[in-house]
Amino acid sequence: MANSPRRPVNPIDAAEALFKPAKKKPEQAVERPALPNTKELVSLKIDSDVLAYFQEDGPGWQDRINDILRAAMKSRV
Repeated sequence: MANSPRRPVNPIDAAEALFKPAKKKPEQAVERPALPNTKELVSLKIDSDVLAYFQEDGPGWQDRINDILRAAMKSRV
């Protein structure tokens, strides 16, 4: 058989062909400088009473936490 079919005839071979790893060359990671004043999504565990304190004044509680953390960071310098 010089000309093999483009698609496997055997269903098992067809399924195996779907799960073969792609032979792509990994792209080089591009290092980008950090942009000033960008927000980053993180997961942070804090005590519920601390969270309630910042949330009691309504919307903007995440900004208030950020402001307090920034002030603490600057006071250590």
